[in-house]
Amino acid sequence: MSRIHHSFCRWCYQGIPLENLCIAAKEIGISSIELVMPEDLTLLKKYGLTCAMISFPLGKTPDGIEVGRLEKAFNRLEHHDTLVAIYEPHMRAAAAAGAKQVICFSGNRDGLSDVQGMENCATGLRRLLPLARELGLTICMELLNSKIDHPDYQCDHSAWGISLCDMLESENFGLLFDIYHMQIMEGDVIRTIRTHHRYFTHYHTGGCPGRNEIDETQELNYPAIVRAIADTGYTGYVGQEFIPLGDDPLASLRRGVEICTI
Repeated sequence: MSRIHHSFCRWCYQGIPLENLCIAAKEIGISSIELVMPEDLTLLKKYGLTCAMISFPLGKTPDGIEVGRLEKAFNRLEHHDTLVAIYEPHMRAAAAAGAKQVICFSGNRDGLSDVQGMENCATGLRRLLPLARELGLTICMELLNSKIDHPDYQCDHSAWGISLCDMLESENFGLLFDIYHMQIMEGDVIRTIRTHHRYFTHYHTGGCPGRNEIDETQELNYPAIVRAIADTGYTGYVGQEFIPLGDDPLASLRRGVEICTI
């Protein structure tokens, strides 16, 4: 029996209908499809699946700015009213569907200092944490690289995210440690996991460089990384978030799961 619960991100397989992905997940031995919306869980449950991480809601501020995406989110005070308005029903729907975690983002710096951005994130998230506690949900901010994929994103180092966690001091807030992104920004992945695992409530995979398959063609040793995650006592899901390159994306997914089965 694997020490890891397997999941994968729906967006990497956009060309495949969700129901077909559910069938494939069961055949492969995956128990979660993530970054879907609460309304998708009815279909997932039909196949005995769950969603380890619910995707994010979107909304527009009174002046027409779309917020909720990773570029424009909690690090701006002027976004908070809209973010609270869209996250509250989203969180209620997620909890009603049986989900336990909902993703969120910091937003881009856009000239904002890291200290001010952190304080602003804390201000906005504190408005949602009582509801998260009531619903038994964890709001999970993703660590992303600002070097290649998401220029100017603020939550781009584990230290910044950890400091935000310390500022909030809430069991209902944590970090999504994306191994691909943090390899790009800081490396030393296994040591970081061993030292700071209590802050990480979810993990994503991805081959580096390029977010391709997590096999021997890239620089990360996923069996060792996943073993380090399991050794911390982690009982959650590890989500595959690589972009399949071959003609059979589901075969690539199956191989990724095999690599991460320990």
